[in-house]
Formats: sequence, C-alpha cells, structure tokens
Amino acid sequence: MLTLGPVAFAAPAVLIALVALPVIYWLLRVTPPAPRLLRFPAVRLLAGLVAREDTPQHTPWWLLLLRLVIGLLIILGLARPLWNVTESFPGSGPILLVVDNGWAAGRDWPARQAMMQDIIARAERQGRSMLLLPTAPTATGDPPAVSGLLRPAEARATADALVPLPWMPDRQAALASLEGLSIEGSAYAVWLSDGLDGTATEAFARRLQQFGALEVLEPAAGETAQLLLPPSRHGAALVARIVRAEAGGETPVTVRLLAEDGRLLALREGVFAADETLLEMSFDLPVEVRNDAARMVIENQPTAGAVVLVDARWQRRSVGLVEASGGDAQPLLSELHYLERALEPFSEIRRGNIDDLLAGGVTTLILPDIGALSAAEVTALQDWMNRGGVLLRFAGPLLASNPDTLTPVRLRFGDRALSGPLSWTEPMPLASFEPGSPFDGLSVPDDVLVQRQVLAEPSLDLAEKTWARLIDGTPLVTAEQRPTADGSSSGWLVLVHTAAGPDWSNLPLSGLYVEMLRRIVALGADVDAASRDAILDPLSTLDGFGRLVAPPPAAAPIRGDALAETVIGPRHPPGYYGREDSRLALNIGDRTTELLPLPAMPSGVSIGDYRPQGEVSLLPWLLAAALALVAVDLVAALALRGMLPRPLRRRAASAGAACILIVAVAALPEARADDAEALRAANEVHLAYVVTGVPEDDEISRAGLGGLAAVLRARTAVDAVGTIGVDPAVDELAFFPLLYWRVGADHPDILPATIERLNAFLRNGGTLLFDTADQGLSGGFSGAGPGNQRLRALLDGLDVPPLQPVPPDHVLTRSFYLLQDFPGRHTGGTLWVEATDERVNDGVSSVIIGSNDWAAAWAIDAMGRPSHPVVPGGERQREMAFRFGVNLMMYALTGNYKSDQVHVPAILERLGQ
Repeated sequence: MLTLGPVAFAAPAVLIALVALPVIYWLLRVTPPAPRLLRFPAVRLLAGLVAREDTPQHTPWWLLLLRLVIGLLIILGLARPLWNVTESFPGSGPILLVVDNGWAAGRDWPARQAMMQDIIARAERQGRSMLLLPTAPTATGDPPAVSGLLRPAEARATADALVPLPWMPDRQAALASLEGLSIEGSAYAVWLSDGLDGTATEAFARRLQQFGALEVLEPAAGETAQLLLPPSRHGAALVARIVRAEAGGETPVTVRLLAEDGRLLALREGVFAADETLLEMSFDLPVEVRNDAARMVIENQPTAGAVVLVDARWQRRSVGLVEASGGDAQPLLSELHYLERALEPFSEIRRGNIDDLLAGGVTTLILPDIGALSAAEVTALQDWMNRGGVLLRFAGPLLASNPDTLTPVRLRFGDRALSGPLSWTEPMPLASFEPGSPFDGLSVPDDVLVQRQVLAEPSLDLAEKTWARLIDGTPLVTAEQRPTADGSSSGWLVLVHTAAGPDWSNLPLSGLYVEMLRRIVALGADVDAASRDAILDPLSTLDGFGRLVAPPPAAAPIRGDALAETVIGPRHPPGYYGREDSRLALNIGDRTTELLPLPAMPSGVSIGDYRPQGEVSLLPWLLAAALALVAVDLVAALALRGMLPRPLRRRAASAGAACILIVAVAALPEARADDAEALRAANEVHLAYVVTGVPEDDEISRAGLGGLAAVLRARTAVDAVGTIGVDPAVDELAFFPLLYWRVGADHPDILPATIERLNAFLRNGGTLLFDTADQGLSGGFSGAGPGNQRLRALLDGLDVPPLQPVPPDHVLTRSFYLLQDFPGRHTGGTLWVEATDERVNDGVSSVIIGSNDWAAAWAIDAMGRPSHPVVPGGERQREMAFRFGVNLMMYALTGNYKSDQVHVPAILERLGQ
C-alpha cells in the first residue's frame, strides 16, 4: 500500500501506468483529427478563389488535455485510492476475527456486517490471512469452532453467511475451541462483541490477547440490546418489563402488543431514567382485547430478546358466578364473596343468572349451592359443556338434601359431618394430590380442614374421576369430561364436595383455594393438560431478528413438565411448542432475567465501537468523473466533424472546456454538498419532505417517502430515485412538485422569511401536503389533536385557499387507482383539498391537509419490511395507503388530465356502472 497524506492506494502497482501518459500525449498530437465533412458547392463558386489549407495539423489543445485527464482518472481509479485510510493492523500473523452472533447481535447487525467487511478489506490490503470464530452454537447444534486459515475472499464469503442466532453466545465453548490453536507470527485479534457479559468472558478475552494483541468493539452507550421479560399480572393488567445492561442516560422505549395476525392491540411508551435498568409499562385492556394478544415487541429492537410470545397462561378467562334469584342479603357472608376474592387475580368475573352468563360467552361457570335447577337450565348447561365450557359446582345443604343428575358422580342423600356434638370424628385435612390430577404439584397446608362434605356413591370409575381426597380416601373434588355427540371429549363438569364458603371448611380462607380455582379455570384452554405430561413439539420458533419462522432442523420436542427448566439453544430455540389449539411459549426472558455489561478488559486491550471509521473509497468517484469526460469527448468529436446541429457547433469548443472545469470541480472532495443536492434534484425525480427538526418525525418522513418511491418505480413510469429532506428557509423549492410536511406538537415556529418562500412556492404551482398524523388520537383535521393544534399556528401567514373535503368525483380518486377513501397508518380522517376551478394550476390543489399518518404506513426499514403497524385494516390497509400515495404523486405530476372525457368510458367500466 502506498500512502500519500490522507490518500492511500490499495493497488499502487497500477500507478506505473502513469508513465504511459507522455506516450498517449505524443500519439494524440501526431494523429490528425478526423476530416471535417463539408457540402461541395457549385463549381462556378470556386472561380477566382485562392486555395488555402484550413485543416489543422494537430488535435486542439483542449481536446488533448481532456483525453489526458480521462486517462489520468482511469489510472488513479484502478489504483484503488482510499481517502482518510485507517491504520494497518499491527503484527505479522493472521487476523483473528471473533464475532458474537447471539440474540443480542441483531440489534445492530448491519453495523457489524459493515465492520466485518472493513476488517477483511484491511487484511486483504496487508496480504494477511484470517481466522473466523463465531461465538454462538450453530443452528445444527454444533459448538462454536474457529475456522482454518482463510484467504480474505474466503473470509468475506463466510462473514456474509453469518446471521444472528436466537440464543446466547457460548464463550466457554469458544474458549475451548482456541485451546491447541497454533498461529505463526504475532496475530491480531478483533472481537466484535455484543456488549453483554456471559460465561468465561474474562478468560476468553485473556486468551485472545495471548495471540498478540486484542481490539474489542462493543455497541456505543445506549445502543446495547434490551431484553423484554415475560409480562407479569397486576390485577386485570399485563405489565411489560424491559431490562437493559447498565444505567446511563434517559432512553425512550416503545412496546407494542400485537395480535396473531399482526394487528396492533395497544402501544405504550416509556423512558428509562438515568439510573434505571428496569422499566415497567402497564397494559390495562378489556378481556376480549387482552385475550387476542400473541406477541409483545420492543420497537426498533430487531432481536429475539425484544419479543415475548404470549400464550393462554397470560389470558384472563371470563368466569361467570351464578347468583341466587333473590340476590345476596349479606354479601360478606355470601359464598360468592370468597369466590370473587380468589378469582380476581387471574380472571374476568361476571355475575348474573345462568341464561345471561351463557349468552355472554364465559369459559367457566361457577355454580354455588343455590338450589334445584330447572330442566331448561340443565339442558342449556349440558349443551354449553359439550362446546367446551367448564362447569364448577359446590356442595351445600341444598344439594345434600336434593341431589340431582348434573354431577360427575352419584351423590348420597344428606351430608357427612366431621365435627359437632353428635360426631365421633374430628375435622379432616386433605391428602396429597395424586399424579394425573390437575392439582398435582400443589402443596397441601396442614391447617386446611374440612368439617362437612357430601359423599359420593361407590362406583367402578370413582377413582378415575377423583381429583382430590381427604386423608381417609373420601372424594373432595370429582370431575368428568363431557362427551360430544360423536364421542370426542369436550368441556368439564367439576364438583367440589364441600361448600364454596367457610361454613363447611376453612379451604376458602387458604391460598390453596386460589391455586385450585386457577387450574380449574385454565381447563377451558387446556393449558395445564398440555404442560403436565405431553410432549411439546416445536410449532414455530424465533430467528435472530425476532421473526417467527419454521423450526430449524435441530429443534427437538420438550416434555411439558420440563418446560420451566429448558435451556434455550439450538435444540430448544425460543418459540411456540405443543399443539396449534394448545401451545406454550418459550421466551429468552424466561431464562435470562437480567443483563450485565461487558466487564473491564485486561490491560493493553484496545476498546472501540461500531461507528464507521471514516475511510472512503475514491474509486467510484474517479471512474464516474472519467465516464462523464468521455461523454464530453464524444460531443466534442462530433462537433469537430460537423455532425452536430448548426446552433450547437459554435458553442462546442467552449462547452467542452467548460465541462472539463465543471466535472473536475464536482469530483473534488471539497465540492459543496448543497450544489450536489441541487444538481440531483434538477436531473432526477425525488420525493421531498420538509425537515422539521424533530428527529423522530423526520425519520418517519424519510422512510415513508422511500417506501413510496420504491412502489412508484415498481408500478408506474415515474422513476423516483429516492427522497430528499428540504429546509424551506434555505433550499430551492422549485425542483419539487410536492412537499410532504409531517406536523407534530413539537414542530418549531416558521420564520416570516420562510413563509414568503413557501407562498412563492404555492403561487408557482407547488403543492404542500400537511399530515398531522393524529387521526388515531383525535379523530382528524377537525379534532383537537396535538398535530392539528400546531398546524393551525403554522398556517398563520400562508396563502391557504378555501378548502373542502375531497369530492367523490375528484381527480385524486382516479389519477392512477380508483379510490373511495385515503387510509394511512390510521383510517377515517378527512382529506381536504382546494375548492378551486380546474383551470387554475392545471387543477392541482396547492394545499392538501389530512391526519391519517401516511408516511408511517409507507415506511420501510433497511430490509424492506414495514416499520409501523397499520390499524385496524392490517396489510390490506397498507396496500390502500400505497395506492393513495401513487394517486397523489400522479396527481401532482400530471394535473387534471384524468378528468378529460376520453377517460370516462374506461373509468365507468372499472366502476361497474
């Protein structure tokens, strides 16, 4: 490598070709130019003329210079010059590249990929071989292993194939793979870490340093991956918990609660305080909405640790409590009081009669001792259980004296008293729960005693139907799964052989009562049945970016009783396990409850981050400049041969010399960015947005117009090359037919000079699209949302014409697609356009105002995925938002041509009229 100040040449041998420039100059000088073509005049016009030699003997000096500059630019470009080149790696041995590719690496994976390519390019320039060591176990279950010596091209292909994996790195296994590794010379190790502590981290760093020297790269402050823990339950609310590795600075966080089909159910925003590593957000939702939840996701954190899959364990079941016909005269002494207190932490409780509760869609119905049931009520309950409902009954004096047939076992008449003056026995405790019972695993307190119970008639299947017993073996809880008409099992009928209140036992006063009710209520979703003895097959798993995909080949089933102790890895990645109708979620947050930062490195270790090093390749710039000069040379040659139109011939020479100066100035690194932007805007179609100074709004506008530009290129003849941010106070606005302006509550005031520039833009045919983006908050332009309030202040001083809602026959509804409404991220808002004659500005409204947040619906990330959810219509609504964007750009570019009568038959045919 040859270094000259801030410029270095990666292939300096090519510079030897510079000695050929004098030869090229000599050849160009002695070679006469192509003859000029002239029309031959009539012979008589030649009479008396003196013959003169007008043909030049040499090529013009400026054309010689132009061609020499082309040759110079090509030679310099092929020498691969680099501006602000980074320093070479020390040592003489290979480069050992270590990459943490666990779940936390997905947070900034593009930056890691760019850094890997930069390191490989630097090694290639030095002619050094490489060793590559990913620290996460492979998807096939193999432990991490260091590669053999690789050429830089081989290392580049291996690095391109790396992806983050949805489990923790195994630095202990990576350390073991380095044992016995022999390297010739002094190696240089570069460790691309995820910034998190793990097993054997310090020992791993010391071993890397022993190879020669070590450089550790880690995410910048505040950019380390965050972990979303499984939500906790606080009453009726789900509480999301986010942890980060270390405190330091306020960090905003947004968590989305999504349904199975991707619908946004709720969104919460919070901020880590400067000294906090744990942040909690509460989702207090109606039971119907909460039970649709399938995922919690941290926005802008594409990792498996930023996703929590939600299963039926977090759903609140609707439980109905049947009231007596006369109500409760003494509610604190009522059995329903004790049931409500026990069910409140995990259920949505409703009270009423049997008919109303069954019509309300409850999953579990609890029937205390309220007396005899009518034949119609028995029939309704049986039909409901056959559809999957769970009926829980409690015994009492009324059931003991009038047993009916709606019980899992036959009952004896009367009840059994275990205490009192006429009893020979004492109150009796419960026996331990047997395997196979839904209560298996619950501990039985010694102080829980039963004083009275209703006995079951002996039968052959009594033992199979018994879930809980007293210590003398008599049943306390019996159950039967109800068969459907085709013989398959459906809902449950459960009977507790004692009262629901404390009259017959002190069980309702214990914590065991709560846990027993929790497991009975959960039978409606078959969750506990799936989690006890079943083998849970992997259904779908998370990849390293937190996306649900098909299980990898190494994924293996999990026993239900071992789910709580399962170690996440290649055999058991995070995801859903079980059956489609009864699945359990395994999340990274189930096993990792805290994040620790990378510990202090040994002395002598260099520490850096993933920010670009500032090295710029000048190769594309030089070749582009050479190509531009070749085009100038072609025009000049045509001019000298008389093959250009006459008006252009006189200006060919001066234009050629001027183009040399323009291209040379444009190729310099010191060229003004503003001029380059103006040149691009004039020669290409760009979608422009107003830079508001609010980073979040500007990023949404940039990503949204970028997504719309991609759709325009794919579907229309508009070759929109990208987006440009425009500052109305200083930038030239005449290049853009339409400016998108996303207005938020934090938008700064507009200066009077800026208002004058905007008014001139509107008068000269430009269009401003104001998007207040608060339809989901306030209901549109006429509402009182923060964007609308700020827009009213911004419009003061602008020449805003009278506005009206878009008429049904407006050109905007048919400029490309046939549309009836104009949804964005939200829908329902009114779109306002100018109420003017079509003869003004070709029928294009100078001001358009809406509130549906179109940029967020159009926005795509670096991988081409939508960045924001759209509600309530999902991806269908996003497609309609893109169609509105296409119509909008066609409307701004072409005006009212679609209102011509020639288009009417085609439009009517499309409308089916």
